[in-house]
Amino acid sequence: MTFGTGAYAYEVITNWAKLPAGWQWGVIPAVACDSGDRIYVFSRSDHPLVIFDKDGNFLASWGEGLFGSAHGIYIDPDDNVYCTDVKKHCVFKFSSSGRLLATFGTVGLPAPRPGDPFNGPTDTAVAAGGELFVSDGYGNARIHKFAPDGKLLLSWGEPGDGPGQFHLPHCVRVDKYGRVWVCDRENNRIQIFDTNGTLLDTWTGLLRPTALHFDPHNDVVYISQLTQQLGIFTLEGELLAQWGGAQPSDRPGEFLGGPHGVCTDSEGSLYVAEALVPGRIQKFVPRPDC
Repeated sequence: MTFGTGAYAYEVITNWAKLPAGWQWGVIPAVACDSGDRIYVFSRSDHPLVIFDKDGNFLASWGEGLFGSAHGIYIDPDDNVYCTDVKKHCVFKFSSSGRLLATFGTVGLPAPRPGDPFNGPTDTAVAAGGELFVSDGYGNARIHKFAPDGKLLLSWGEPGDGPGQFHLPHCVRVDKYGRVWVCDRENNRIQIFDTNGTLLDTWTGLLRPTALHFDPHNDVVYISQLTQQLGIFTLEGELLAQWGGAQPSDRPGEFLGGPHGVCTDSEGSLYVAEALVPGRIQKFVPRPDC
């Protein structure tokens, strides 16, 4: 069965990821791919960070006993791995081998003042200049910008549905033009800012957007939506392909628990994480000839 259309048509690979015997998935909120096409699956389980090759073969795991509640994952151009923990109110920065390099926030403690970092952070992104952006969504309604050395430079946002306000900023990413994109999930929109927090554009008409991923080779953005949908758009907002629907489905290629994370590898294959128990990670292989 084909999903999507035209240049963005795919077929699903069933039972892609091969966990070691006896291991079980928990909720899978996030997935990311590094420069060597290694797929990092971040889950709420006994083995929270599991790494596969693009064929689904198990490579490694780390982070056991460290995380409180996995939520967002981001891999920078140097293959450093940023894991955002909503319950421990922290962002952890690791090397690709799992060595802890830095911790942003105070482990296990929310910020003492409203609006300060962090209180239920959701995701992290790194700009071309090394600045770190964190969406702080469950206890705050903020985006925080840090210098590469970890110094807080600025924060913006407040609760609400007006321009520049948020109702659960759920994911943050920076495109190659230096614009900061935020999934404003419960406002059913994406807001786009410059790196100083000035609002540039707003995309409406989405259904609880959870995550977004920029194609490194084309001006295309993949957007997962909690209402069982995945959409592929140009950076100007033109819809190129979409599949899934309002009703949950456990059929391969459709979505049962709500897409919650998305990434691509160097071959253009698409990986979608679903936040359900047990979680599900699906791989879609391009079939543009369909």
